[in-house]
Amino acid sequence: MNTLRQIWAVSLMNLRSVPQRWSTSLVIVVGIAGVVGVLTAILAMGEGFSATLGAAGKEDQAIVLRSGATSELTSGLSRETVDLIKRAPGVARGADGEPVASAEILVIADLPKAGTGTLANAPIRGVQPGAFGLRPEVRIIEGRNFEPGPRELIVGRGAASQFEGLEVGARVAFRDADWTIVGIFSAGGGAHESELWGDAETVMSAYRRGGFQSVTVQLESAESMEAFQAALADDPRLNVEAQTLRAYFSAQSRQMSTLINVLGYTVGYIMAIGALFGALNTMYAAISTRAREIATLRALGFGGTAIVTSVMIEALLLAVIGGAIGGGLAWALFNGYTVSTLGANFSQVAFDFKVTGELLAQGIAWSLVIGFLGGLFPAWRAARQEVTTALRSL
Repeated sequence: MNTLRQIWAVSLMNLRSVPQRWSTSLVIVVGIAGVVGVLTAILAMGEGFSATLGAAGKEDQAIVLRSGATSELTSGLSRETVDLIKRAPGVARGADGEPVASAEILVIADLPKAGTGTLANAPIRGVQPGAFGLRPEVRIIEGRNFEPGPRELIVGRGAASQFEGLEVGARVAFRDADWTIVGIFSAGGGAHESELWGDAETVMSAYRRGGFQSVTVQLESAESMEAFQAALADDPRLNVEAQTLRAYFSAQSRQMSTLINVLGYTVGYIMAIGALFGALNTMYAAISTRAREIATLRALGFGGTAIVTSVMIEALLLAVIGGAIGGGLAWALFNGYTVSTLGANFSQVAFDFKVTGELLAQGIAWSLVIGFLGGLFPAWRAARQEVTTALRSL
């Protein structure tokens, strides 16, 4: 009998006996399912956070902040600076000949969280009319848009789900005045869905600000970025820095994403070590109870390669089943689950967990590694045990 036929025969025999050893086999499946499920769920949080901020970033749009500022909250721009930025080379112009741009202000208000009532930071963005041309993904899905002048706000659907009292028609009190919620908007799943928007001049007046914090512009093309940056750097009246929106939001998400990934992999490694020992114990126990069976096969002429391979196939199959169960549970329980966390601007960012195909494949890869290591040493032991000793011991 050639080696392949031996491997097939022994593997089939091993797999048929698994139901008789279901309790010990379940240790491997459950352990690996736990590792993959927890790891996938934690990493899905990082994927969702990065995707939410990344959805707001474009290569052909730029954001301008004061030189040295790392976020909008730490920036400040005068009205004269804003006018110079809007008219810099490389900025696209609309049908009316005006720059496609929006000077904006970002402030923080304390609003009660839904469910708990505890106060949390809610970002309020004051925008100019050009903001909606810059962000065509922003759509009013309930109510209407705000009007310049009155203290009116529209609320991102993420913020509406995370904070209390932000339904259309509600009145919100902050900065010694009541603001009326007149609409709810979506923004293609981007970070702006966690914000409240109002007229820039009205927000500036309420917060007694004399200037803006950022300017977002539409570039003529992605290739216009270098000319735009050079024009701003060469103007002695300006002390600003420009970067693409994609680069800006990527930088804003990097620290949180890194923290989530470090946490996820740390927990995953710890759990994987536990699952590995569980797999080793289970496979050693399986080999021990089948010592006479394996010795008989060896006496009949089955080679060590067939024994090792059959044990590895069993371990890997159980590992894949556990990985598939863990990944499936993570997808069923967490994919699309909405949470919020503190963003780079010290405000709440609502985002959905995102269980991607890449994460599921990574989970299967982890399960295969655990199964391989958990089956390798027991398989080696099974192939090396003395036939006569094994037959006499039982």
